[in-house]
Amino acid sequence: MKRFFTTLSNIWKIEDLRVRITNTLLFLLIYRVGSFIVLPGVDPASLNSQRAKEGLLGLLNMFAGGSFSRASIFALGVMPYISASIVVQLLGIAVPYFTKLQKEGESGRNKLNQWTRYLTIAITAAQAIGYIRTQITPDSISPVLGATWFSITSVFVLTAGTLFVMWLGEKITDKGIGNGISLIIMVGIIAQLPSAIVSEFESRVTGANSGGLLIFIVEFVALIAVVMFTILIVQGTRKIAVQYAKRIVGNKQYGGVRQYIPLKVNAAGVMPIIFAQALMFIPTTIASFFPKMASSPVLILLSNYTSWLHNLVFAILIILFTYFYTAITVNPKQMSDDMKKNGGFIPGVKPGNPTIDFIDDVISKITLPGSIFLAIVAIIPALANLTGVNSQFARFFGGTSLIILVGVVLDTLQQIESHLLMRHYDGLMKTGRIKGRTAIPTAAGTTPPAI
Repeated sequence: MKRFFTTLSNIWKIEDLRVRITNTLLFLLIYRVGSFIVLPGVDPASLNSQRAKEGLLGLLNMFAGGSFSRASIFALGVMPYISASIVVQLLGIAVPYFTKLQKEGESGRNKLNQWTRYLTIAITAAQAIGYIRTQITPDSISPVLGATWFSITSVFVLTAGTLFVMWLGEKITDKGIGNGISLIIMVGIIAQLPSAIVSEFESRVTGANSGGLLIFIVEFVALIAVVMFTILIVQGTRKIAVQYAKRIVGNKQYGGVRQYIPLKVNAAGVMPIIFAQALMFIPTTIASFFPKMASSPVLILLSNYTSWLHNLVFAILIILFTYFYTAITVNPKQMSDDMKKNGGFIPGVKPGNPTIDFIDDVISKITLPGSIFLAIVAIIPALANLTGVNSQFARFFGGTSLIILVGVVLDTLQQIESHLLMRHYDGLMKTGRIKGRTAIPTAAGTTPPAI
């Protein structure tokens, strides 16, 4: 405990770090306040908030910190920006113009950021129209405005809200502790944790799903174990030794040292789960358009997220998408070229194509266990729900929410520790150092969106 207070004191002594943490907290406070401001002309009491908390909409509501179900001005959150970033990243692989921009250094990155912002506006406007038509019923709209005028103004407000949240994320990255977009998503997820804990506590102690305080404690122990397992997945790396040749310039010797390329066991992050979840809602969509097919046993099983068939297909999709996303984002050829330019080589492996094949083979081998572990984490919430944990609390036992929380917390702690070590203070741990989500060269030469 004494070391904990000493660390807090050291953090407060560093002026730059103190200002950055304060700025981050203020920006996040602005975001949370804005998430409770309802769209002009909407009656919050008449909204069907329960519908917006289920299925894919529930996932979006979680990322938006509950703004989606409240018809807030920040209802769409930062997901349009994340979508735009992924599209631009994929364009960098398929379109020569974007590939060229990614190789132009700072000026190219500025142009890509501009394209991302323009695409964010287009995606947000399209999603805003769909949100207004599907989530806001006519009886919840003020008769003074009228449906047409309300739709027009709300599209502008929702678009402006997403751009403002994107601006807050950039300010947190520049003026705060870093990882602005990730921190905004994390705060939105954490905001729902207290209510989930209270709901689970009431259901266990006094509700129909009663199991007593002991069962509630066992659930918390299980949650801690799952968190530790997730940390192993996020932190897991396979280090490839790289030897740099010696160079003598004047009276100084350069190179001649051994370094390592840290290849992530789970290089795809949370993206495979997001892609797989999107596909798993196709059966529900089919049933809504074709009512006669709704009684099909296969569709019923696929629509039930606790069924064995749903989780089997879900796990297979995650494994496939992990391989796919890793293949399009991690670039062994670029790693080989960078080593060659800097006079580096892998001991026992010839430069050029043999090095590319070696790195590609290592990535393929470590991706298999990484994808399996990721699939296990993704289906744990369904297993927790089958054991009696309510669906709201079960979401924190795995899936996108837990992986994002673990990754962002590790990145933030690493940023703080870097400031402490830079000024010759002790780190946050007695032994070892905190490692964040190490970025590795991607297929387009850029880092994929960190969420």
